Amino acid sequence: MRKPITVLAEGIGHPEGPSVLPDGRVVFTNTYRSEIVAWDRKLGVRRYAHTGGAPNSCLLGSDGNVYVANCPTAGGWVAPDRLPACIQRASPDGKVEIIATAADGIALDGANDLCFGPDGRLYFTDSGDWAPATKHHRGRICVLERDGTGHVLEELDHTYPNGIVAEADGSIVWVESYTLRMIRRRPDGTKTLIHSFKDRHIPDGFKVDISGNFWVTTVTSGGIDIVSRDGVTLDFLELEAVPLNCVFDGTSLYVADFGHADTTGKAQMVGRLLRVEVGIRGMPLFSGAIA
Repeated sequence: MRKPITVLAEGIGHPEGPSVLPDGRVVFTNTYRSEIVAWDRKLGVRRYAHTGGAPNSCLLGSDGNVYVANCPTAGGWVAPDRLPACIQRASPDGKVEIIATAADGIALDGANDLCFGPDGRLYFTDSGDWAPATKHHRGRICVLERDGTGHVLEELDHTYPNGIVAEADGSIVWVESYTLRMIRRRPDGTKTLIHSFKDRHIPDGFKVDISGNFWVTTVTSGGIDIVSRDGVTLDFLELEAVPLNCVFDGTSLYVADFGHADTTGKAQMVGRLLRVEVGIRGMPLFSGAIA
């Protein structure tokens, strides 16, 4: 399907992990510039905070802070002010602090995406750097308790766990970019493979709509796969983009787009923020705060 698309900003580098602030601004990470930026309908794009490292996703907390998943490298690129893989917290005044670098005493390889659960805890994927042929990080699904204590919920094989969301019953769902799989982990620890993506539909970030369906940015497909909560392919949203992550706002969907592809098929890192009028509401995001 196709829906009306508005380009809100372009030429913004590598945008990832958008989140909507209470004042209507959209914050997202700019990985290769080691920062969080905010798009404002009047002012355009402005820096929100300098994070260092290679921030890959961000999320508004109930305390008004923005929580950030940060990697030490991105596709082999190393930030000038390299940080350990970590979870950070950025306050509205731009102050940034590291709140976790390990889970159960295990140093993180590369925090990728994050979400709050209905229990107020912060769940995140720890994927390592993107290098399917040369680096064999063991992916992890981790959680931060509200007091900041980190735990490993799942130790995975070489799968590159990427986007992650929480469901109303406390289940956690994530996608794996190397294996093209979507996995659900129920509160009792039971895991189920609920969907396998088609070739050239590498899953990245995703969100849940009001009906419980998943809207998954598939970076090499040019759009978004829409999958039911039971794993059935429902539709495909054509964007002619390289979508990395998304977030609902009313009946609109903000999409962080890596850029266009040239005639050779190689993506160009021009970076765009898109608003797509999908006519469907998102499931309200759970929120929380880490002490």
